[in-house]
Amino acid sequence: MIDFENRRLQLEEAQNKLISLKNNKIALGNGIYDRYEHPVLTAAHAPLSWKYDFNQETNPFLLERIGINATFNAGAIKFNGKYILIVRVEGADRKSFFAVAESDNGVDQFKFWEEPIVLPETAEPDTNVYDMRIVTHEDGWMYGLFCTERKDPAAPAHDQSMAVAQCGIVRTKDLKSWERLADLKTPSPQQRNVVLHPEFVDGKYAFYTRPQDGFIESGTGGGIGFGLSASIENAVIDKETIVDNKEYHTVYEAKNGMGPEPIKTDRGWLFLAHGVRNTAAGLRYVLYMFMTDLQDLTKVIYKPAGYFLAPEGVERIGDVSNVVFSNGWILDDDGTVFIYYASSDTRMHVATSTLEVLVDYVTNTPADGLRSAASVQTIISNIEKNKENSLI
Repeated sequence: MIDFENRRLQLEEAQNKLISLKNNKIALGNGIYDRYEHPVLTAAHAPLSWKYDFNQETNPFLLERIGINATFNAGAIKFNGKYILIVRVEGADRKSFFAVAESDNGVDQFKFWEEPIVLPETAEPDTNVYDMRIVTHEDGWMYGLFCTERKDPAAPAHDQSMAVAQCGIVRTKDLKSWERLADLKTPSPQQRNVVLHPEFVDGKYAFYTRPQDGFIESGTGGGIGFGLSASIENAVIDKETIVDNKEYHTVYEAKNGMGPEPIKTDRGWLFLAHGVRNTAAGLRYVLYMFMTDLQDLTKVIYKPAGYFLAPEGVERIGDVSNVVFSNGWILDDDGTVFIYYASSDTRMHVATSTLEVLVDYVTNTPADGLRSAASVQTIISNIEKNKENSLI
């Protein structure tokens, strides 16, 4: 027999050491944001009480009974002075669920709340739920928009992977009690990465969508869409207008979609999005940014070329490699922006910047000329500018 109590003590000590780990900035970044040495959340951060039965009679070997595979794609919000992540937790059974983790400073020592979120179901139960965006709306509620996945009823018997994805909606005042609303209805067959705009637009609820024909392939759909609904309790979008489309030979040529909700600035609405391109090694996900007009949310006024953040080093390794994804950021009162991103569908990281720097990046970084010759001319222009400055 094992030493039950000693093993339990070792498990607790190892996790406490992990959670208490300080997270330092990585020196000399690109000037746009700072990365950090360690992930902010991993599967090992999941509470031991979720995974182990600590009754010696029913679990004499103190085996892990419920496996946790990954913690990733977290929504983010500041609440009661805490930095809150609404984390997608994936079990060893491949089912995802949501759980709340909090930190005092936003960069380390995140700790999960005791129990995961109990998410109400609709009359048509979700098979899987994931990637919640949590938004404080001007109507006074915090809304969580997430992907609800169900088996495609048209799938042939031999294909157990075909699914239908739609946008589920919940709301809360305390992040503990959640009210389930009807799923969003749009003209698109499939819907993922839907984000609620934090303000009313013409007295209506505004949504950013990603219309798709298929569960994986965008088909004739794709791009970041925009639509309005008179109601949130039974949200219906009759028309989707594409704000930012896919583009040949770019980092968002296969598909693109929203990250978290946009941030309002004096210059325009600041967006963080994800772009996908196909490679010989599979799909590659990166993050990019753009800005829309303050009044016309469908008008892109600035868009830097290429990616804003891509996977580096160990971030490129995981369940779905070569991927970064973000659906949560927090703008602090002092202008600091905490960008929470997942790497390779496995773990959560943070990068920090400031609103001033991000606005400068978006408004002053050259746009994509969409041709190799244009890229060369952009570099030559920068070289010439530096030559002029060196003569001063």
